[in-house]
Amino acid sequence: MYFVQTVLDAIALGSLYALSALAIGFVFGIMRLINFAQGDYITIGAYLLIVPGASAAPALMFGALPVPLMMAATIAAVAGIALLTERVAFRPLRQSNPSTLLVSSFAVSYFLQHLVMLVYTSRPKSIDISHGLNDAINIGALRVQGTQLFSIGVCVTLLVALLVFLRRTPMGIQMRAAAENFQMARLVGVPANRVIAVAFAISGILSGAVSLLFVMQTGTLDIRMGTLPVIYAFFATVIGGMGSLAGAVLGGFIVGCFSVFLQAWLPAELRPFRDAGVFGLVILMLLAKPNGLIANSTNRERV
Repeated sequence: MYFVQTVLDAIALGSLYALSALAIGFVFGIMRLINFAQGDYITIGAYLLIVPGASAAPALMFGALPVPLMMAATIAAVAGIALLTERVAFRPLRQSNPSTLLVSSFAVSYFLQHLVMLVYTSRPKSIDISHGLNDAINIGALRVQGTQLFSIGVCVTLLVALLVFLRRTPMGIQMRAAAENFQMARLVGVPANRVIAVAFAISGILSGAVSLLFVMQTGTLDIRMGTLPVIYAFFATVIGGMGSLAGAVLGGFIVGCFSVFLQAWLPAELRPFRDAGVFGLVILMLLAKPNGLIANSTNRERV
């Protein structure tokens, strides 16, 4: 039974990493850009749940809404922030060299992080937006946190919705074409600005969902709370295959499961070094399969 509980914990954590990795993968697949501001989208989504200047526990802003409205408002706000950063910070530099775009993503990250500090202060905060989902649910002899089941359900719903979007809608087909060969897609009429804007909007939607699920599970806010999930999500994209959305999802679940199993099975004195085990997994993957588990063989030109 302990093993089943560990597997469930691993899947729940892997869901968060899979969504974060997918958010990174959407932008990278088209622009060949790792957007390091992704973690700050997660942080801002979490802080939108409280009123600026609020010092503690009660959910005073979006967090006071019923769960469906809370999720819709937070996700819409984070998607809007992602679109704004694309328009202001990345679109004017799109024809620059890759290092310039990378520096721009770091600049956006630092700006958003200090904006949160200015509005909310840097002190950690506690908040409860679970709306009772933290209560344990008995499934036979197994006791499961409702937030874990909710996280898995949200992840599956978003993955299915994105799959339908990419395969059944004109914009989704255009995005797939742009990911395969952006320059050729532009030559046949794919609107570059619209496709990239939609990719950023989707990354914002996924980041908003991650921020909500993360706060539901932990109940804490911190200005650097999005950093570690995005680092793990980046590892997930490396393991799964850079530029492969399916690889990003697979890598996210692998990283989440590996991390939880290390925490569960390592001796107590070695558990503080769990992250080193995850880093070691990435190194081994780079040595064994540098292109990732699902390699993308198409040599795409950067935008």
